Amino acid sequence: MSRGSLFRHADFRRLWAGDTASQLGTSVGNTAIPLLAAVTLAATPFEMGLLTAAETLAFLLIGLPAGVWVDRLRRRRVMLAADFTRFALLLTVPLAWWAGILTLAQLLVVVLLVGIATLFFDISYQSYLPSLVGREHLLEGNAKLQSVQSVAQIAGPSGAGVLVQLVTAANTVLITGFGYLTSALCLLRIRTVEPEPERGGHAPLGRQIGEGLRFVFADKPLRAIVACTAIANLFDAAFTAVRVLFLTRTLGLAPAVVGLVLGVGGAGGILGALCSGAVTRRIGQSRAIWLVPLLTMPAYLLVPLAAPGWRLVLAGFGLAVTAFGIIIYNVAAVSYRQAICPDRLLGRMNASVRFVVWGTIPLGGLLGGALGEWLGLRTAVWVAVAGTISAVLWVVFSPLRRMRDLPTAAKTGSGAA
Repeated sequence: MSRGSLFRHADFRRLWAGDTASQLGTSVGNTAIPLLAAVTLAATPFEMGLLTAAETLAFLLIGLPAGVWVDRLRRRRVMLAADFTRFALLLTVPLAWWAGILTLAQLLVVVLLVGIATLFFDISYQSYLPSLVGREHLLEGNAKLQSVQSVAQIAGPSGAGVLVQLVTAANTVLITGFGYLTSALCLLRIRTVEPEPERGGHAPLGRQIGEGLRFVFADKPLRAIVACTAIANLFDAAFTAVRVLFLTRTLGLAPAVVGLVLGVGGAGGILGALCSGAVTRRIGQSRAIWLVPLLTMPAYLLVPLAAPGWRLVLAGFGLAVTAFGIIIYNVAAVSYRQAICPDRLLGRMNASVRFVVWGTIPLGGLLGGALGEWLGLRTAVWVAVAGTISAVLWVVFSPLRRMRDLPTAAKTGSGAA
């Protein structure tokens, strides 16, 4: 296939269509569920932190064995099971609201269980792409999938804010559920035969987990990327825990305006996805990982400077510039780790990475909630954005800074220098 040929890859288009529906639904839910907790259920800052923590707690608790299990199964089947499960769980939220029995406790349980399903979906998803499109098309495929996510980050929050005002937050959660259902229906139409997973003779679970961890941490560029992403996710989760409260209670914004502000950041993400291939080819994959975030992440400091009136623009601009850099970083980093990993280790490698980089998110959610309670919402935002920016130092002061490009051939062993 030639460059750009994934547009002509029928099964990738089906995966892409399903991802579009899923990402749009997820983005709607990421705004509607916190608004449901904050506005309808009157959650405190610490309770909002618990909600953020519940969303990704599974990555910390069972992330490592999940990678082993995914490597033993057909990944598309795991993705289908996860999508149908998430749809069924989210359907219980509006049903409980209509019955007048919805509580914050139920919302926490639903978010926790959806997070478990998402864990299996995400590990399978990133492990499935190389077998679907081939390693030579990973950069293009990841860029297209990231562009969908960025579009969703504009349309999702903006649409969610309006829908919450029109039909209530609980009913808006239905959109997220139908996004997952649509994703499953698209996956069912994929015809590419997935390679048979290894059968029988598996090493003990602990040994297989260790093999995945060794692969990740023995590779110096990958180790720096994982550390950077983990710290960034820790503090960004702290921001996520308090951002809706900051926008609604400190700045006094209506739900529709909250959605608009959060959606503006997605515009930078779209631009980043569209530019990622050109930027990476121009400056090199290594520089796309350390130089781009170094130049763009400081814009995040504009967010806590926001106030009602014209200063609200600062929040949108800061979010957009930051998203631009993060998307370019993500495309280059994810493509690198998918390219260098042997097929048999993809599930464990992705699980090991997710265990570290997503395992910090529930801790960050609790941190943000605690900071909001103790120091106030604006101070909590300052700490969160400053901590997120500091994460880039891991890749700046690493071997990546002395390189232009990174190797893109799969390694044959379980570890590398």
